[in-house]
Amino acid sequence: MKVAIIGGGITGSSIAMYLENLGIEVKLFEKNDLVSGPPICHLHAGGNLYREITLKEKIALLKESIDFIRLYPHAIDYRPTVIVVPKSDEGDPEDLIETLDILKNEYKKLISEDPKNKVLGDPDEYYRLYYKEDILKLKNKDLIKNPKTADEWLIPFAKYVDLESIKYPVILVQEYGVNVFRLAAIAKLILEKKGIVKYEEANVEKKGDKWIVNGEEFDYLINAAGYRSGEIDDALEFKRERLTEFKAAYVVKNNDFNFAWPEIIFHGKRGTPKGMAQFTPYPNGYFQLHGMTKDITLFEDGLVSSDEKSSYPKLPKHFIEKIEKGWQKEEAGKRAKRAIEHMSQYIPEFSSSEVTYVPLYGAQQIPGCDAELRAVEISFEDNYARCEVVKASTVTSMADSIVKDLSKKFAIPYKKQIEIDEINKLSDELITEKSCEIAQKRGYPEDMGKRCFKA
Repeated sequence: MKVAIIGGGITGSSIAMYLENLGIEVKLFEKNDLVSGPPICHLHAGGNLYREITLKEKIALLKESIDFIRLYPHAIDYRPTVIVVPKSDEGDPEDLIETLDILKNEYKKLISEDPKNKVLGDPDEYYRLYYKEDILKLKNKDLIKNPKTADEWLIPFAKYVDLESIKYPVILVQEYGVNVFRLAAIAKLILEKKGIVKYEEANVEKKGDKWIVNGEEFDYLINAAGYRSGEIDDALEFKRERLTEFKAAYVVKNNDFNFAWPEIIFHGKRGTPKGMAQFTPYPNGYFQLHGMTKDITLFEDGLVSSDEKSSYPKLPKHFIEKIEKGWQKEEAGKRAKRAIEHMSQYIPEFSSSEVTYVPLYGAQQIPGCDAELRAVEISFEDNYARCEVVKASTVTSMADSIVKDLSKKFAIPYKKQIEIDEINKLSDELITEKSCEIAQKRGYPEDMGKRCFKA
Protein backbone atom coordinates (compact mmCIF):
# COMPACT_ATOMS: atom_id res chain seq x y z
CA MET A 1 0.00 0.00 0.00
CA LYS A 2 1.44 3.33 -1.12
CA VAL A 3 0.54 6.85 -0.03
CA ALA A 4 1.25 10.06 -1.98
CA ILE A 5 1.39 13.42 -0.21
CA ILE A 6 1.22 16.62 -2.24
CA GLY A 7 2.80 19.55 -0.42
CA GLY A 8 5.85 19.60 1.86
CA GLY A 9 4.87 22.31 4.30
CA ILE A 10 4.69 21.60 8.02
CA THR A 11 1.57 19.50 7.40
CA GLY A 12 2.79 17.30 4.56
CA SER A 13 6.27 16.87 6.07
CA SER A 14 4.91 15.94 9.51
CA ILE A 15 2.40 13.45 8.11
CA ALA A 16 5.13 11.89 5.92
CA MET A 17 7.33 11.30 8.98
CA TYR A 18 4.36 10.07 11.01
CA LEU A 19 3.26 7.50 8.42
CA GLU A 20 6.78 6.36 7.51
CA ASN A 21 7.50 5.73 11.18
CA LEU A 22 4.55 3.33 11.20
CA GLY A 23 6.03 1.40 8.28
CA ILE A 24 3.75 2.85 5.59
CA GLU A 25 5.31 3.51 2.17
CA VAL A 26 5.13 7.25 1.51
CA LYS A 27 6.21 9.63 -1.26
CA LEU A 28 6.13 13.40 -0.71
CA PHE A 29 5.88 15.79 -3.67
CA GLU A 30 7.03 19.40 -3.11
CA LYS A 31 7.93 21.83 -5.89
CA ASN A 32 9.93 24.29 -3.73
CA ASP A 33 11.41 23.52 -0.30
CA LEU A 34 10.21 21.78 2.84
CA VAL A 35 8.36 23.85 5.46
CA SER A 36 8.57 27.16 3.63
CA GLY A 37 4.97 28.40 3.77
CA PRO A 38 3.26 30.99 5.99
CA PRO A 39 5.20 32.24 9.05
CA ILE A 40 5.06 29.99 12.11
CA CYS A 41 6.31 31.52 15.35
CA HIS A 42 3.82 30.83 18.14
CA LEU A 43 2.43 27.64 19.64
CA HIS A 44 -1.13 28.38 20.70
CA ALA A 45 -1.34 26.22 23.84
CA GLY A 46 -4.79 27.49 24.71
CA GLY A 47 -5.34 30.04 21.97
CA ASN A 48 -5.15 33.04 24.29
CA LEU A 49 -4.18 35.32 21.42
CA TYR A 50 -7.68 34.91 20.03
CA ARG A 51 -10.52 36.28 22.12
CA GLU A 52 -12.97 35.69 19.28
CA ILE A 53 -12.65 31.89 18.94
CA THR A 54 -14.80 29.40 20.84
CA LEU A 55 -13.83 27.65 24.06
CA LYS A 56 -13.97 24.35 22.15
CA GLU A 57 -11.32 25.65 19.72
CA LYS A 58 -9.13 26.89 22.59
CA ILE A 59 -9.23 23.46 24.28
CA ALA A 60 -8.42 21.80 20.94
CA LEU A 61 -5.44 24.12 20.47
CA LEU A 62 -4.21 23.28 24.00
CA LYS A 63 -4.33 19.53 23.37
CA GLU A 64 -2.82 19.79 19.88
CA SER A 65 -0.04 22.09 21.09
CA ILE A 66 0.95 19.61 23.78
CA ASP A 67 1.17 16.87 21.14
CA PHE A 68 3.18 19.20 18.90
CA ILE A 69 5.73 19.92 21.65
CA ARG A 70 6.11 16.18 22.22
CA LEU A 71 6.62 15.61 18.48
CA TYR A 72 9.03 18.51 17.92
CA PRO A 73 10.79 19.28 21.23
CA HIS A 74 13.90 20.60 19.41
CA ALA A 75 11.87 23.30 17.62
CA ILE A 76 10.25 24.86 20.69
CA ASP A 77 11.33 28.11 22.38
CA TYR A 78 10.38 27.56 26.01
CA ARG A 79 9.42 31.11 26.87
CA PRO A 80 6.05 32.34 28.16
CA THR A 81 3.70 34.78 26.47
CA VAL A 82 2.39 37.94 28.07
CA ILE A 83 -1.19 38.90 27.17
CA VAL A 84 -2.01 42.61 27.46
CA VAL A 85 -5.20 44.58 26.89
CA PRO A 86 -4.38 48.22 26.01
CA LYS A 87 -6.54 51.08 27.29
CA SER A 88 -7.43 51.82 23.66
CA ASP A 89 -9.12 48.40 23.37
CA GLU A 90 -12.72 47.67 24.36
CA GLY A 91 -11.79 44.41 26.09
CA ASP A 92 -11.29 43.72 29.78
CA PRO A 93 -8.48 41.38 30.88
CA GLU A 94 -10.69 40.10 33.70
CA ASP A 95 -12.93 38.56 31.02
CA LEU A 96 -10.15 36.13 30.08
CA ILE A 97 -9.70 34.61 33.54
CA GLU A 98 -12.66 32.19 33.49
CA THR A 99 -11.40 30.65 30.25
CA LEU A 100 -7.84 30.45 31.60
CA ASP A 101 -9.09 28.49 34.61
CA ILE A 102 -10.90 26.06 32.33
CA LEU A 103 -7.73 25.62 30.24
CA LYS A 104 -5.65 25.08 33.39
CA ASN A 105 -8.00 22.30 34.49
CA GLU A 106 -7.97 20.77 31.01
CA TYR A 107 -4.18 20.73 31.18
CA LYS A 108 -4.33 18.98 34.57
CA LYS A 109 -6.71 16.40 33.09
CA LEU A 110 -4.38 15.74 30.16
CA ILE A 111 -1.47 15.17 32.56
CA SER A 112 -3.56 12.73 34.61
CA GLU A 113 -4.27 10.80 31.39
CA ASP A 114 -0.58 10.75 30.40
CA PRO A 115 2.22 12.22 32.57
CA LYS A 116 4.24 12.89 29.38
CA ASN A 117 1.75 15.66 28.61
CA LYS A 118 3.37 17.81 31.29
CA VAL A 119 5.25 19.94 28.76
CA LEU A 120 3.90 23.38 29.72
CA GLY A 121 5.31 23.36 33.24
CA ASP A 122 3.33 23.02 36.46
CA PRO A 123 -0.39 23.19 35.60
CA ASP A 124 -1.00 25.45 38.61
CA GLU A 125 1.42 27.89 36.96
CA TYR A 126 -0.23 27.67 33.51
CA TYR A 127 -1.04 31.35 33.92
CA ARG A 128 -0.32 34.13 36.40
CA LEU A 129 -1.95 37.52 36.87
CA TYR A 130 0.07 40.70 37.43
CA TYR A 131 -1.51 43.91 38.64
CA LYS A 132 0.16 47.27 38.31
CA GLU A 133 1.66 47.23 41.78
CA ASP A 134 3.18 43.78 41.07
CA ILE A 135 4.81 45.03 37.88
CA LEU A 136 6.13 48.22 39.48
CA LYS A 137 7.98 46.04 42.02
CA LEU A 138 9.83 44.41 39.11
CA LYS A 139 10.69 47.63 37.31
CA ASN A 140 13.99 48.24 39.13
CA LYS A 141 15.13 44.62 39.21
CA ASP A 142 18.20 43.59 37.18
CA LEU A 143 17.59 41.82 33.89
CA ILE A 144 18.15 38.07 34.07
CA LYS A 145 20.18 36.36 31.33
CA ASN A 146 18.35 33.03 31.65
CA PRO A 147 14.99 33.66 33.32
CA LYS A 148 13.52 30.76 35.26
CA THR A 149 10.55 32.23 37.12
CA ALA A 150 7.51 34.15 35.92
CA ASP A 151 8.73 37.27 37.76
CA GLU A 152 12.14 37.07 36.06
CA TRP A 153 10.51 36.78 32.64
CA LEU A 154 8.42 39.87 33.32
CA ILE A 155 11.30 42.20 34.27
CA PRO A 156 11.96 43.54 30.72
CA PHE A 157 8.22 44.08 30.28
CA ALA A 158 8.15 46.10 33.51
CA LYS A 159 11.14 48.19 32.42
CA TYR A 160 10.19 49.02 28.84
CA VAL A 161 6.41 48.81 28.32
CA ASP A 162 4.39 51.99 28.82
CA LEU A 163 2.54 50.86 31.93
CA GLU A 164 0.12 53.81 31.69
CA SER A 165 -1.18 52.66 28.27
CA ILE A 166 -2.50 49.27 29.41
CA LYS A 167 -5.22 47.71 31.54
CA TYR A 168 -4.66 45.35 34.45
CA PRO A 169 -4.14 42.59 35.24
CA VAL A 170 -1.50 41.58 32.72
CA ILE A 171 -1.53 37.83 32.08
CA LEU A 172 1.57 35.65 31.75
CA VAL A 173 0.66 32.28 30.18
CA GLN A 174 2.64 29.20 29.17
CA GLU A 175 2.19 29.54 25.42
CA TYR A 176 5.58 28.95 23.82
CA GLY A 177 7.37 29.89 20.64
CA VAL A 178 8.05 27.55 17.71
CA ASN A 179 10.83 28.04 15.17
CA VAL A 180 9.92 27.48 11.50
CA PHE A 181 13.56 27.12 10.42
CA ARG A 182 14.16 24.37 12.97
CA LEU A 183 11.01 22.60 11.79
CA ALA A 184 12.35 22.78 8.24
CA ALA A 185 15.72 21.43 9.39
CA ILE A 186 14.13 18.43 11.13
CA ALA A 187 12.00 17.62 8.08
CA LYS A 188 14.94 17.85 5.68
CA LEU A 189 17.31 15.85 7.88
CA ILE A 190 14.86 12.95 8.08
CA LEU A 191 12.89 12.96 4.82
CA GLU A 192 15.76 13.69 2.45
CA LYS A 193 17.94 11.03 4.08
CA LYS A 194 15.21 8.45 3.52
CA GLY A 195 14.60 9.51 -0.09
CA ILE A 196 10.93 10.21 0.60
CA VAL A 197 10.86 13.68 -1.03
CA LYS A 198 10.50 14.37 -4.74
CA TYR A 199 11.19 18.04 -5.46
CA GLU A 200 8.83 18.44 -8.40
CA GLU A 201 5.43 19.81 -9.35
CA ALA A 202 2.76 17.15 -8.79
CA ASN A 203 0.28 16.28 -11.52
CA VAL A 204 -2.45 13.98 -10.26
CA GLU A 205 -5.30 12.01 -11.82
CA LYS A 206 -7.72 9.30 -10.72
CA LYS A 207 -7.56 5.94 -12.49
CA GLY A 208 -10.07 3.42 -11.19
CA ASP A 209 -9.42 3.10 -7.46
CA LYS A 210 -5.83 4.33 -7.82
CA TRP A 211 -4.17 7.74 -7.87
CA ILE A 212 -1.55 8.53 -10.48
CA VAL A 213 0.96 11.20 -9.45
CA ASN A 214 3.58 12.07 -12.07
CA GLY A 215 3.13 8.64 -13.62
CA GLU A 216 3.49 6.72 -10.32
CA GLU A 217 0.58 4.72 -8.91
CA PHE A 218 -0.67 5.17 -5.34
CA ASP A 219 -3.48 3.72 -3.25
CA TYR A 220 -4.16 6.82 -1.16
CA LEU A 221 -3.71 10.54 -1.76
CA ILE A 222 -3.16 13.31 0.81
CA ASN A 223 -3.70 16.90 -0.30
CA ALA A 224 -1.45 19.07 1.89
CA ALA A 225 -0.77 21.68 -0.78
CA GLY A 226 -1.47 24.73 1.35
CA TYR A 227 -3.06 27.65 -0.47
CA ARG A 228 -2.98 25.59 -3.68
CA SER A 229 -5.12 22.78 -2.22
CA GLY A 230 -8.08 24.06 -4.23
CA GLU A 231 -6.22 23.47 -7.49
CA ILE A 232 -6.03 19.77 -6.68
CA ASP A 233 -9.69 19.67 -5.67
CA ASP A 234 -10.56 21.30 -8.99
CA ALA A 235 -8.42 18.85 -10.98
CA LEU A 236 -10.16 15.92 -9.26
CA GLU A 237 -13.61 17.57 -9.48
CA PHE A 238 -14.14 17.79 -5.73
CA LYS A 239 -16.08 20.78 -4.39
CA ARG A 240 -14.80 22.53 -1.27
CA GLU A 241 -15.64 25.92 0.20
CA ARG A 242 -12.58 27.72 1.57
CA LEU A 243 -10.85 31.04 2.14
CA THR A 244 -7.24 31.98 1.50
CA GLU A 245 -5.56 34.88 3.28
CA PHE A 246 -2.18 36.40 2.52
CA LYS A 247 -0.35 37.56 5.66
CA ALA A 248 3.10 38.82 6.55
CA ALA A 249 5.28 39.40 9.61
CA TYR A 250 8.41 41.54 9.70
CA VAL A 251 11.92 40.93 11.01
CA VAL A 252 13.61 43.86 12.74
CA LYS A 253 16.75 44.31 14.82
CA ASN A 254 17.34 46.24 18.03
CA ASN A 255 20.73 45.80 19.69
CA ASP A 256 19.57 47.72 22.78
CA PHE A 257 16.93 45.04 23.37
CA ASN A 258 19.35 42.12 23.10
CA PHE A 259 18.33 40.22 26.23
CA ALA A 260 15.77 37.61 27.26
CA TRP A 261 12.20 38.64 26.43
CA PRO A 262 8.91 36.82 26.70
CA GLU A 263 6.61 36.97 23.71
CA ILE A 264 4.14 39.84 24.15
CA ILE A 265 0.65 40.22 22.70
CA PHE A 266 -1.14 43.57 22.84
CA HIS A 267 -4.76 42.82 22.04
CA GLY A 268 -6.65 44.90 19.51
CA LYS A 269 -9.51 44.64 17.04
CA ARG A 270 -8.43 42.86 13.87
CA GLY A 271 -8.26 44.96 10.73
CA THR A 272 -8.42 48.33 12.53
CA PRO A 273 -5.53 50.78 13.11
CA LYS A 274 -5.40 49.45 16.68
CA GLY A 275 -5.18 45.78 15.62
CA MET A 276 -3.30 43.26 17.74
CA ALA A 277 0.46 43.79 18.04
CA GLN A 278 2.64 40.68 18.43
CA PHE A 279 6.25 40.91 19.65
CA THR A 280 8.25 37.71 19.08
CA PRO A 281 11.91 37.59 20.22
CA TYR A 282 14.78 35.73 18.55
CA PRO A 283 18.45 35.58 19.63
CA ASN A 284 20.86 38.53 19.33
CA GLY A 285 18.36 41.37 19.17
CA TYR A 286 16.14 40.13 16.34
CA PHE A 287 12.36 40.36 16.61
CA GLN A 288 9.45 39.25 14.47
CA LEU A 289 6.51 41.67 14.48
CA HIS A 290 2.87 41.21 13.57
CA GLY A 291 0.44 44.11 13.45
CA MET A 292 -3.09 42.99 12.64
CA THR A 293 -3.86 46.10 10.60
CA LYS A 294 -4.41 46.37 6.85
CA ASP A 295 -1.12 48.17 6.27
CA ILE A 296 1.10 45.78 8.28
CA THR A 297 0.24 42.07 8.54
CA LEU A 298 -3.11 42.15 6.76
CA PHE A 299 -3.76 43.38 3.21
CA GLU A 300 -6.73 45.23 1.74
CA ASP A 301 -7.30 42.58 -0.94
CA GLY A 302 -5.55 39.71 0.82
CA LEU A 303 -8.60 37.62 1.82
CA VAL A 304 -10.28 35.72 -1.04
CA SER A 305 -12.87 32.95 -1.20
CA SER A 306 -13.74 30.04 -3.44
CA ASP A 307 -16.85 30.24 -5.59
CA GLU A 308 -19.36 27.96 -7.31
CA LYS A 309 -17.02 27.42 -10.26
CA SER A 310 -13.82 26.64 -8.37
CA SER A 311 -12.62 25.32 -5.01
CA TYR A 312 -9.45 27.40 -5.44
CA PRO A 313 -9.61 30.95 -4.01
CA LYS A 314 -7.59 33.06 -6.43
CA LEU A 315 -5.30 35.59 -4.80
CA PRO A 316 -4.51 38.73 -6.82
CA LYS A 317 -1.46 38.38 -9.03
CA HIS A 318 0.79 40.61 -6.91
CA PHE A 319 0.48 38.21 -3.95
CA ILE A 320 1.39 35.20 -6.08
CA GLU A 321 4.42 37.13 -7.31
CA LYS A 322 5.47 37.79 -3.70
CA ILE A 323 5.11 34.11 -2.84
CA GLU A 324 7.02 32.89 -5.89
CA LYS A 325 9.57 35.68 -6.45
CA GLY A 326 9.84 37.64 -3.21
CA TRP A 327 9.07 41.22 -2.21
CA GLN A 328 10.11 44.59 -3.55
CA LYS A 329 12.50 46.04 -0.99
CA GLU A 330 10.64 49.37 -0.80
CA GLU A 331 7.30 47.80 0.14
CA ALA A 332 8.91 45.42 2.63
CA GLY A 333 10.70 48.34 4.30
CA LYS A 334 7.58 50.50 4.51
CA ARG A 335 5.51 47.79 6.16
CA ALA A 336 8.34 46.85 8.55
CA LYS A 337 8.63 50.52 9.62
CA ARG A 338 4.88 50.63 10.25
CA ALA A 339 5.22 47.46 12.35
CA ILE A 340 7.91 49.17 14.46
CA GLU A 341 5.69 52.26 14.88
CA HIS A 342 2.72 50.07 15.81
CA MET A 343 4.75 48.29 18.50
CA SER A 344 6.31 51.52 19.75
CA GLN A 345 2.95 52.87 20.95
CA TYR A 346 3.29 50.26 23.74
CA ILE A 347 7.10 49.90 23.94
CA PRO A 348 8.33 53.46 23.21
CA GLU A 349 12.09 52.75 23.14
CA PHE A 350 11.53 50.08 20.48
CA SER A 351 11.14 52.92 17.95
CA SER A 352 14.93 52.83 17.40
CA SER A 353 14.70 49.38 15.76
CA GLU A 354 16.09 48.80 12.27
CA VAL A 355 14.22 47.01 9.46
CA THR A 356 15.80 44.02 7.66
CA TYR A 357 13.66 43.99 4.46
CA VAL A 358 12.99 40.24 4.77
CA PRO A 359 9.37 39.61 5.75
CA LEU A 360 8.06 36.21 6.71
CA TYR A 361 4.95 35.69 4.61
CA GLY A 362 2.59 33.28 2.92
CA ALA A 363 -1.00 32.41 2.11
CA GLN A 364 -3.02 30.77 4.87
CA GLN A 365 -5.91 28.53 3.89
CA ILE A 366 -9.09 28.42 5.97
CA PRO A 367 -11.78 25.82 5.22
CA GLY A 368 -15.36 27.06 5.09
CA CYS A 369 -16.29 30.73 5.27
CA ASP A 370 -15.24 31.81 8.81
CA ALA A 371 -12.02 33.85 8.66
CA GLU A 372 -11.69 33.61 12.48
CA LEU A 373 -11.43 29.78 12.46
CA ARG A 374 -8.26 28.55 14.17
CA ALA A 375 -8.67 24.84 15.05
CA VAL A 376 -9.51 22.67 12.04
CA GLU A 377 -10.48 19.07 11.43
CA ILE A 378 -9.36 17.01 8.45
CA SER A 379 -11.83 16.15 5.65
CA PHE A 380 -12.01 13.03 3.51
CA GLU A 381 -13.23 11.85 0.13
CA ASP A 382 -12.74 8.28 -1.18
CA ASN A 383 -9.10 7.31 -0.39
CA TYR A 384 -8.33 11.03 -0.34
CA ALA A 385 -7.52 13.17 2.69
CA ARG A 386 -7.64 16.94 2.57
CA CYS A 387 -5.44 18.67 5.16
CA GLU A 388 -6.15 22.36 5.64
CA VAL A 389 -4.03 23.60 8.51
CA VAL A 390 -4.75 27.02 9.98
CA LYS A 391 -2.41 26.46 12.94
CA ALA A 392 0.65 24.20 12.83
CA SER A 393 -0.28 22.42 16.06
CA THR A 394 -3.11 20.55 14.31
CA VAL A 395 -0.74 18.32 12.31
CA THR A 396 -0.57 15.48 14.85
CA SER A 397 -4.35 15.10 15.11
CA MET A 398 -4.62 15.18 11.31
CA ALA A 399 -1.94 12.50 10.95
CA ASP A 400 -3.71 10.32 13.50
CA SER A 401 -7.04 10.74 11.67
CA ILE A 402 -5.37 9.60 8.44
CA VAL A 403 -3.97 6.49 10.14
CA LYS A 404 -7.48 5.65 11.37
CA ASP A 405 -8.83 6.03 7.82
CA LEU A 406 -6.05 3.86 6.38
CA SER A 407 -6.71 1.27 9.07
CA LYS A 408 -10.39 1.03 8.07
CA LYS A 409 -9.78 0.91 4.31
CA PHE A 410 -6.57 -1.11 3.99
CA ALA A 411 -6.58 -3.31 7.12
CA ILE A 412 -3.47 -1.57 8.47
CA PRO A 413 -3.19 -2.01 12.26
CA TYR A 414 -4.07 1.26 13.92
CA LYS A 415 -1.43 2.71 16.21
CA LYS A 416 -1.49 6.15 17.78
CA GLN A 417 1.87 7.81 18.21
CA ILE A 418 3.03 11.20 19.37
CA GLU A 419 6.80 11.06 19.78
CA ILE A 420 8.94 9.81 16.90
CA ASP A 421 12.25 8.36 18.06
CA GLU A 422 14.10 9.47 14.94
CA ILE A 423 13.19 13.10 15.62
CA ASN A 424 14.15 12.85 19.29
CA LYS A 425 17.53 11.31 18.39
CA LEU A 426 18.56 14.31 16.26
CA SER A 427 21.09 16.39 18.17
CA ASP A 428 20.27 19.98 19.02
CA GLU A 429 23.62 21.02 17.51
CA LEU A 430 22.88 19.33 14.16
CA ILE A 431 19.42 20.91 13.97
CA THR A 432 20.86 24.34 14.80
CA GLU A 433 23.54 24.02 12.12
CA LYS A 434 20.97 22.99 9.51
CA SER A 435 18.36 25.56 10.54
CA CYS A 436 20.87 28.44 10.45
CA GLU A 437 21.89 27.27 6.96
CA ILE A 438 18.22 27.26 5.88
CA ALA A 439 17.58 30.72 7.35
CA GLN A 440 20.57 32.17 5.46
CA LYS A 441 19.62 30.41 2.23
CA ARG A 442 16.15 31.98 2.43
CA GLY A 443 17.61 35.44 3.04
CA TYR A 444 17.03 35.71 6.79
CA PRO A 445 19.54 36.35 9.57
CA GLU A 446 21.38 33.20 10.65
CA ASP A 447 20.36 33.92 14.26
CA MET A 448 16.74 33.15 13.41
CA GLY A 449 17.70 29.50 13.03
CA LYS A 450 18.68 29.41 16.71
CA ARG A 451 16.27 29.20 19.57
CA CYS A 452 16.31 31.44 22.61
CA PHE A 453 15.56 28.92 25.35
CA LYS A 454 15.55 25.16 25.75
CA ALA A 455 13.42 23.30 28.27
